[in-house]
Amino acid sequence: MISGFVEELGAIFVLVWKAIAAFFKGEGEWEGIVKQMVSIGVESVPVVTLTTAFSGMVLALNSYIGFSRLGAIQYTGSVVGISLVKELIPVLTGIVIAGRVGAAMAAEIGTMKVSEQIDALYTLNADPISYLVLPRIIAAVFMVPVLTLYGDGIGLIGAYFVSVVLMGVNPSSFTTFLFMYMEPWDIITGLIKALSFGAIIAAIGCYKGISAKEGAEGVGKATTSSVVNSSITILIIDFIWGKILPWTLRG
Repeated sequence: MISGFVEELGAIFVLVWKAIAAFFKGEGEWEGIVKQMVSIGVESVPVVTLTTAFSGMVLALNSYIGFSRLGAIQYTGSVVGISLVKELIPVLTGIVIAGRVGAAMAAEIGTMKVSEQIDALYTLNADPISYLVLPRIIAAVFMVPVLTLYGDGIGLIGAYFVSVVLMGVNPSSFTTFLFMYMEPWDIITGLIKALSFGAIIAAIGCYKGISAKEGAEGVGKATTSSVVNSSITILIIDFIWGKILPWTLRG
């Protein structure tokens, strides 16, 4: 089991390295990159909107309940804001994109693999890494942070709505403590995480597709494995980033 995991991890690194080499050789197709940006970014806006909005609302509701017991409801905005932009929004956005986009990558490339379309690319002297993998990695690395930044705004709006409109927190108190304690570095931390999550989702999705076994069952297993592995890896990497990145630029 351990040897299989290490072997698979090494294969993913090799795939990413080949994609990076193809990028510096200028082999990427801008048309394919833009197409993947639309697929990953624009088409994911509705699901990211719902996920981040209700995440902010739920977190604000539970934070209000906890702080009201302590008589410190004025801190609701600061705690909710920091928790959203540093942790919840990047992680939830990554997992949602892994489920929607990572699965699609594995299924699409896996179908091409089992139908021998990838072999046809080799026959035509076309590099599948440049044609299939590189555009997806570039698009994911760029669009997941963009979606995360968008989700930050939606999550904070949802939190504000619940705290101020539904629970009666003073709006001036909410925003004052939010901007008093939440630093730009908190947002940057979330974006750094999101960038790595985008690379993880695309790399695992493409690898699972390329390594899919023959038949519809093989494509199905590759799709499921892509989502599960990406989600677990996102959580692990999130913890590692939490230990590496400082709490603030000042310390």
